[in-house]
Amino acid sequence: MTLVANRLIKKGMRIVQQLDQPEFAPVLQQENVLQQLVRRASQTAFGRHYNFQDMLLSGNLVENFQQQVPIHDYDKIFDQWWSRALNGEPDVAWRGQVKYFALSSGTSGASSKYIPVTLDMTKSMRRAGFRMFTCLPKYRVPASFYSKQWLMIGGSASLQDMGHCFAGDLSGINASKPPFWIKRFYKPGTRIAQISNWDERTEAIVKMARHWDVSVVTGIPSWVQLTLEHIVEHYKLNNIHELWPNLQVYVSGGTAFEPYRKSFEKLLGKPLIYQDSYLASEGFIAFQSRPGARGMRLLLNNNIFYEFVPFNEENFDEDGKPLPTARAVSVGEVEEGVDYAILLTTCAGAWRYLLGDTVRFTDKKRCEIIITGRTKHFLSICGEHLSVDNMNEALRLTGEATGVDTPEFTVCGIKSGSHFAHHWYVGCDVPLDPHKFAHLLDEKLKIVNDDYKAERSAMLRPPKVTLIPHDLFLNWQREQGKMNGQSKFPRVMKPEQFQHWEQFIEAQTRVL
Repeated sequence: MTLVANRLIKKGMRIVQQLDQPEFAPVLQQENVLQQLVRRASQTAFGRHYNFQDMLLSGNLVENFQQQVPIHDYDKIFDQWWSRALNGEPDVAWRGQVKYFALSSGTSGASSKYIPVTLDMTKSMRRAGFRMFTCLPKYRVPASFYSKQWLMIGGSASLQDMGHCFAGDLSGINASKPPFWIKRFYKPGTRIAQISNWDERTEAIVKMARHWDVSVVTGIPSWVQLTLEHIVEHYKLNNIHELWPNLQVYVSGGTAFEPYRKSFEKLLGKPLIYQDSYLASEGFIAFQSRPGARGMRLLLNNNIFYEFVPFNEENFDEDGKPLPTARAVSVGEVEEGVDYAILLTTCAGAWRYLLGDTVRFTDKKRCEIIITGRTKHFLSICGEHLSVDNMNEALRLTGEATGVDTPEFTVCGIKSGSHFAHHWYVGCDVPLDPHKFAHLLDEKLKIVNDDYKAERSAMLRPPKVTLIPHDLFLNWQREQGKMNGQSKFPRVMKPEQFQHWEQFIEAQTRVL
């Protein structure tokens, strides 16, 4: 085993002992983070505009911050502030000049968003990644594990040179300059990671796979599964462990892993350790810090100040946009079991920024959360309040009843006479009766969501289900220019996007 691996294990054990302790004064930690962020940004254009210097002298920083700084969605903060940094202006929303911007188009089909990634944020992300890595001794992995290689499936590390800055996928930005402690173990390596075309990059990974001894795989479940399938098929393997017998850990992130579990595990020869993470273009938010935990622990002292807005009709309109009267609470005021839209204030110049995700606290004492959906990706056309988390769970239960894996889906609310209904497109490669599937899905949705059950006896008609081959979801990603290893498929579509989707499916079906 290498000297570096030995040092990492020893340091990791020390950090694990610290992480095993109850989170120390979460409220005080967060207040301290906000104070540091406000102080360090006080001489920026944003800080001067909102008079950060006087705010620091106020008796209650959090309260004054929330009163004086409005909630920003992407369009608002980009138009007023980030666009200036993108044009090369220094000291706009964070000190210095922003050298990198992460391109993030999300799942809405909208044009790319430019998210600033400052040097301070890069350091914070690396620190969070190291903290996550040092939790692995809790999972009782053998010492030899730490000297093996780590395969990271993400976006291309090929960045667009914009003159005064570079833009590209966040995973590509991070892969272009991996931290020293992982550089030796990192695969597929910078050269392959810089291949911009997904298919070409995957082919290069497949060709090199036999030369690697991989112990960790990371990435969005759908893209990781697709990569492993290509490797297994190319080498005519029964499972991936025939090639990588030391593969022991899968670090998931970006979307819920549970819908992919059954199909993913068909590629394995033995069980893996699963560790969930919450890394967005705007910052590293949380990770699973202990075995058996349902939620991920928030990183409370890593240059991000969190606020939580209860995701309900008092705070959000029917399109998922915050109302002017929306009220946010801090980490000390949250309740378990409530869905919150998360706001971030960061060392990259995000200020009370609406990330677009909804989260739920599973353990308030440990500050552990799960991601439940998106503020704009939910169904409530007549009060059913159906979240993506509800959809995933209902499909999981339906899959158990039918014995069929259905990890890919999208759904839209439609008119049904004078009432309403949900039209589901579900990926399925085996013969099934869509009417029986729809009935089962309907019953499971009633179990996981009481509002859905109530509306099914009123304005909501039974769901319509169209079963399609899994490959069509992949083909849609390809046509949308999102074949990149980082994009996520939209689970809920708005009517206009859904119309384009149905036209696409009709054309694909004619070809088939």
